[in-house]
Amino acid sequence: MSSFDKTLEIRSSPHILSGNSVSHIMLHVVLALLPVAAFACYAFGLTALLSLCGATLACVGTEHLLCRLNHKPTTVGDWSAAITGLLYGLTLPPGLPLWMIAIGGVIAIVLGKAVFGGLGQNPFNPALVGRAVLQAAFPVSMTTWPVAMAEGRFSGLPNSLLTLPFMTPRYDGVTAATPLSAWKFDHQLASTSDLALGFTGGSLGETCALLILLGGLYLAVRRMLNWRIPVAVLATVAAFTAILHWSDPARYAGPQFHLFSGGLMLGAWFMATDMVGSPMTHLGCAIYGVVIGVLTVLIRVWGGMPEGVMYAILLGNALVPLIDNLLQPRVYGTARKKKGVAA
Repeated sequence: MSSFDKTLEIRSSPHILSGNSVSHIMLHVVLALLPVAAFACYAFGLTALLSLCGATLACVGTEHLLCRLNHKPTTVGDWSAAITGLLYGLTLPPGLPLWMIAIGGVIAIVLGKAVFGGLGQNPFNPALVGRAVLQAAFPVSMTTWPVAMAEGRFSGLPNSLLTLPFMTPRYDGVTAATPLSAWKFDHQLASTSDLALGFTGGSLGETCALLILLGGLYLAVRRMLNWRIPVAVLATVAAFTAILHWSDPARYAGPQFHLFSGGLMLGAWFMATDMVGSPMTHLGCAIYGVVIGVLTVLIRVWGGMPEGVMYAILLGNALVPLIDNLLQPRVYGTARKKKGVAA
């Protein structure tokens, strides 16, 4: 046989690879979130640092332990568990007891990921699964908000953070309402600049919407997320709230307030864009984003809770199989099916 003979290799798609591995993409997501995490630590001090570390360690440790129990190589090196932990930590209020944070981290990996078969098979965002369970189990702790930029935040820790397991936490600091709850229940409107720059209370990831936006744009430019999803979410929220504000300015806040308040920026850019839980087609991603945007506004304006991003994304995740089924692309080289013609 000649040295010039070649072996024909027949492989399934994809035939053109971008060169981006899972670990490579996840690492860049971590890099995009680091400024957000750093600002949260600046705003809430040591409490935020320990909360984020505890959430990340709980998720990474659970992932590693599950791999060992199943006699499989550990998968913590792909950074997916670290991303789950970091995002989960950013959804939590400052001062939440560490034992609650640990429970939520375990739930995020076990119920949000492992029970479905691991990375690539989970239908729901694992970080939001962990937070949703905590929201149902510990509603008081999950809605207690220490103020941002408090004095002494770098020199001490709140008693609530170090509460013993299954004991009622005692909050010894000053607490305040989030901008969304202040508007919903007291009609107090926070300034757009404070919301964009992070000088307001709320979850660790509700601070400095500008940094979240820049991190999301960084990933979009590197094509590590589908930009159609956050654009559809934010555009829908802006349009919906603009119509409401135009109809009754005294009753409904304007679009700039809704865009920069709460967890909308973090959810739109870093959670709704989860490659596993989002649609496969571009049109499907746009529809998915519109659904999340509409649900977010409906819950914020007419729901019993001031924030609805978490539930909107989880409900959007649940609709993804239906969206993908309705928008299946035509197989290359085949004709589209006509109505009334048997396949």
